[in-house]
Amino acid sequence: MNFSKVIGWKDGETPQAPEGFTVTRFAHNFQNPRWMYQLPNGDILVVESNTPHSWLEKLGAAVIGANKSNDMRNSANRITLLRDTTADGIPDLRTSFLEGLNLPFGLLLIKDKLYVANTDAVLVFDYTDGQTLINSVGKKIIDLPAGKVNQHWTRNLLANSDQSKIYIAIGSGTNVAEKGLDLEKDKARIWEINPDGTGLKVYASGLRNPVGMGWEPSTGTLWVTVNERDKLGDELVPDYLTSVKEGGFYGWPYSYFGQHYDPRVKEEEQDSALVASALVPDIPLGAHTASLGLVFYTHTAFPEKYQGGAFVAQHGSWNRSKLSGYRVVFIPFKNGKAAKAPEDFLTGFIVDPDKDEVRGRPTGLLLLKDGSLLLTDDTSDTIWRIAAK
Repeated sequence: MNFSKVIGWKDGETPQAPEGFTVTRFAHNFQNPRWMYQLPNGDILVVESNTPHSWLEKLGAAVIGANKSNDMRNSANRITLLRDTTADGIPDLRTSFLEGLNLPFGLLLIKDKLYVANTDAVLVFDYTDGQTLINSVGKKIIDLPAGKVNQHWTRNLLANSDQSKIYIAIGSGTNVAEKGLDLEKDKARIWEINPDGTGLKVYASGLRNPVGMGWEPSTGTLWVTVNERDKLGDELVPDYLTSVKEGGFYGWPYSYFGQHYDPRVKEEEQDSALVASALVPDIPLGAHTASLGLVFYTHTAFPEKYQGGAFVAQHGSWNRSKLSGYRVVFIPFKNGKAAKAPEDFLTGFIVDPDKDEVRGRPTGLLLLKDGSLLLTDDTSDTIWRIAAK
């Protein structure tokens, strides 16, 4: 274990983007901002949620140093609304939009219905364009697998182009099913449902912790970022960005990156027939980078190089002797495939690698209607805006 030490951003400090871009502080003073969603009228919803910790876990985190890297506050379980009423690129209206949730993460608007993915259920709320507060009780359309063993608790949402299907990314309960496969029922996969919660089917499985989802713009293929397993050494196993094949199996927990068997899975629990079908992910993103946020750039405000490519936010390592991640990377795409290896796009988060000091931890990405990008930096409670000059 090698937890980073988050020291925050001093006045005037910002993440560093390539020449031709500006980075500004868009909003701050949140309580662990994780994910974002932009409504049709331009309002931005910010999900504030955090891994729950018992007092004993908080004590243990202080002993091993995890409290210097992670937010140990109670989860806010809140969605905050930001509105820019003056069109100057800075939100000047801020309201508590929806509270009383249970580890919320993914958001989705279909017509006049706002979908919220709690860790244990998808709720639907009536929404009227322009409203700044929801105080109604949501309707549960489907239960999601959670339970006491729920290490990867985030549940992301994405609709297809005609909004006839919803996809739900569900992480595993543990690192490598070490507490038993019976506790991993319905986890480590992507579900597909109808907007009313019916028609459930497993779209893909064996994905240890799928988080960011997006449609590759030239082919319409679903892609996802996946956090792979820990405790196999510095270089194993690479997190990845991959296209998702309907019905495909991606290895977890039996194997990684195709047919590489995980030595910790007991022989009597291995499924050799399933491993033989395991798909190799498209793009390795480095071991223990905790790659979360995903955005395909579908606007024209950024230079041509970035158009059609993918941005991935890497939250950063805890299980590596030298820090990895703590940046936003860019992957150029051509004809629906990665054209080059990932390259740095937003850096400056790591202050001193020898001291394991970082300023913050990149988490979620959002592409705005004006072509700029927003990035949540959850442990510094900040949202950054990246725009082309």
